[in-house]
Amino acid sequence: MKKIFILSFILFLSAGFLQAQDLTLKVNSDKVKMKIGQTVQLEAAVVDASGKTVTDREFIFYSRNSRALSVVDSTGFAKAIKHGDYDVIVISPGDPQLRSNISVSIKPAAISKVAFGEIPNKMYAGVNVPLTIDVMDEAGFERPEVPITLTTSDESKVAIAPFNKLIVKEAGKVTVTASAGGVSQNLDLEILENPIAQIQLTSDMVEGRSGDVFTLTAIAVDKDGNVIKDAPINYSFTGESFDVSAAPSGLITPEGKFVADEPGLYILNATCGPAAASVTVQANNRNITRKINLIGQGSVNNKHTSDLWIWEGVDGKDYAVTGTWGADGTAYFWDVTDPAGIQLVDSVKVDARTVNDVKVSEDGKVAVISREGASNRKNGLVIIDVSNPRDAKIISEFSENLTGGVHNVFIYKNHVYALSAGRKYYSINIEDPKNPKIVGEFELDTPGHAIHDVWVHDGIAYSSNWTDGVQLVDVGNGIAGGTPSNPVQFASYAYPSGSNHAAFPYKDEKTGKFYVILGDEEFPYGLDPSGRKPSRAAGFLHVIDFTDLKNPKEVAWFQVPFAGSHNFWIEDDILYAAFYNGGVRVVDLSGELLGDLNRQGREIAWIVPEDPDGYVPNAPFTWGAQPHKGHIFYSDWNSGLWSAKLEPVVPTNAKIDQAK
Repeated sequence: MKKIFILSFILFLSAGFLQAQDLTLKVNSDKVKMKIGQTVQLEAAVVDASGKTVTDREFIFYSRNSRALSVVDSTGFAKAIKHGDYDVIVISPGDPQLRSNISVSIKPAAISKVAFGEIPNKMYAGVNVPLTIDVMDEAGFERPEVPITLTTSDESKVAIAPFNKLIVKEAGKVTVTASAGGVSQNLDLEILENPIAQIQLTSDMVEGRSGDVFTLTAIAVDKDGNVIKDAPINYSFTGESFDVSAAPSGLITPEGKFVADEPGLYILNATCGPAAASVTVQANNRNITRKINLIGQGSVNNKHTSDLWIWEGVDGKDYAVTGTWGADGTAYFWDVTDPAGIQLVDSVKVDARTVNDVKVSEDGKVAVISREGASNRKNGLVIIDVSNPRDAKIISEFSENLTGGVHNVFIYKNHVYALSAGRKYYSINIEDPKNPKIVGEFELDTPGHAIHDVWVHDGIAYSSNWTDGVQLVDVGNGIAGGTPSNPVQFASYAYPSGSNHAAFPYKDEKTGKFYVILGDEEFPYGLDPSGRKPSRAAGFLHVIDFTDLKNPKEVAWFQVPFAGSHNFWIEDDILYAAFYNGGVRVVDLSGELLGDLNRQGREIAWIVPEDPDGYVPNAPFTWGAQPHKGHIFYSDWNSGLWSAKLEPVVPTNAKIDQAK
């Protein structure tokens, strides 16, 4: 979970002030108005029934968008960073605990710049051109909401269409002007006669499956057969679904890559002015669905379960460790050698309310668990000897610099990467697990930056930094000269929702594509603070193509209706993803990825853990999933540890034999 997860418990509160017993938390009743760069001291007070101020109360201030409105928690000193309307949560701990919120409006800065995006080197008559226009303000922020007015110096040559499109009619020179917020920018164009007489179009395949990517090659030639290399080709498609109850659906990119969501026949078109060509392709049913069977459960019904880790012990048997959330600081150890007979074999209890994350070293000898909510506020991590999981023993505890609770950890080559206060992560050497020591750290310098998770693979740390997206950091890979003591960031990607909660790298060996799957975590429906009512989440998985590290781009996504993603794992081209109230989803990632993976029929199977004896009965809220030796293990917030198994793929010839 995360800081925002905890804060979402209080999102039900309205503006103004909240009364509890005879005390009232009083805050600014009017919206606080600020300018970018301005600082304001937010005020709050607790008063009794007679209106007298209670002087011994403490206050905590939280900004719901720290990258736009930075607030120092303990003092309420706020700084306006980005324009917009925001809420600041105010909490007064004590008996009773009081909560309210302050509304803040930050005035936008004046428009300073209007800029045209990239345009073709040559513009041909008869070829319409969409324009990209960026509007910036004096604070350096893009302002897409500001209306743009486009005009042309000669309507007979270039006319303006809605949504910033140019209708290019005749050859000649013309000036297009973009205006926004009192600022203008000119674009001088020279329109050329269109030399394109024909387009030659081919596809790399004519038959595939839904979800397969068809790659088009379009060559434009003039009347003499000469190739025009810079011809601006536009791609489109029409189709006919094999299922009369489903509309043909798919995606085609500006580069000429097409993927079908629905099985059917599709006509793929390439045009450039009056020249056009098309090819017909067939997308068959992907037909990869497999049955998934529930195998076993290790029930935990007296508290919430958090993350899990499965590993092979030094004795050759298989084990699991699970954490607990909002409870008593217990981590459980399980024997899962027989997935149908999961056995609780030991537990470790530490000073914490939440053991959010659990990890085990590559050699299966050392486990690390995270701590949040310690009674003495010395949160940190606990290192445990699990060479015999039936007798797990604490080796050491470490809390140096790990303030505000450790939400997530990762073990990689004798180093623990541990989060601190949701802001950074430290690299901690545990070659001597009795004497861990910090050797390095990584933190962004962006306004209001935050971090939720760090995952390390092949010497690269993938940190999920909410609004800053995923950060790829060399901690020993060598790609950027980084080490555990000198982490070096070399690539990143952020997406608009700002909800990047988890990341997992994946390389398709057949295509050579390198992806990083990024997961959202969102709770737009709210959560029950007591944890005693069923909950729903939102958010989905984003597939980012990092094959070109300097130009990562989002190419595909996987979404489950009315459910939200949490933790996930990839093995042998298959994704195992926990989707909270949507259970575990098993997804085919083979081949090039493009578009809506769920609509394409790439979901292999799903299973939802429902337990009438759960902490919240029959309320699945799956936290994480991990494949291990042919089984799928997953933890559920309300019911503990589970195991399942996919039925094997039936070979094609076996189907023929059965039919006979």
